[in-house]
Amino acid sequence: MKSLSERYVPLVVSVGQVVIFPYYILWLKEASLTFTLFTWFFAAFSFSAAFGYRLFRAGKKHANMYIPYIYIGMGSVYILVGYINSSFEVLPYIALLFQVILGFLQGYHHAWHIEQNAYRLHAINHYLLVGMIMVGLSLVKIISPIFFITTFGTVLLICGMGLKLMTVYLKKDRCN
Repeated sequence: MKSLSERYVPLVVSVGQVVIFPYYILWLKEASLTFTLFTWFFAAFSFSAAFGYRLFRAGKKHANMYIPYIYIGMGSVYILVGYINSSFEVLPYIALLFQVILGFLQGYHHAWHIEQNAYRLHAINHYLLVGMIMVGLSLVKIISPIFFITTFGTVLLICGMGLKLMTVYLKKDRCN
């Protein structure tokens, strides 16, 4: 069971992040009032991702135990994006907070993912899957971007909770 989660969950997460990105950009553009603020949001994301990447590299010893929480955190942010009313005045501040959180979590996840055995295979499949999914999503015109963002958040949340439950179950098995 562990090999299935090692093989498929990181691929689902990395493909999903790329696929959801255009929809998230639409939400972020709406949340930022000016182009300058929009670019500052991405600067915050980039700096935060670099910090997450660096933090993983500095403390690799126990890094695997945090991966379910990384998925749960990313999923929670995407779900919250889906439920936030875009018309209230503190939205740019919330968007900045989300950018910092997502950047950190994605940077940490990327640093972890490139050290996994299946990463080279994921890199090839990643491009193929993203291309096919984006073509498929381009044919769907009725559903709002928020639907896709919330759905991906739910998938991440389920992956994170499933991995956490699996590690708890495996620990109980080893103790018996």
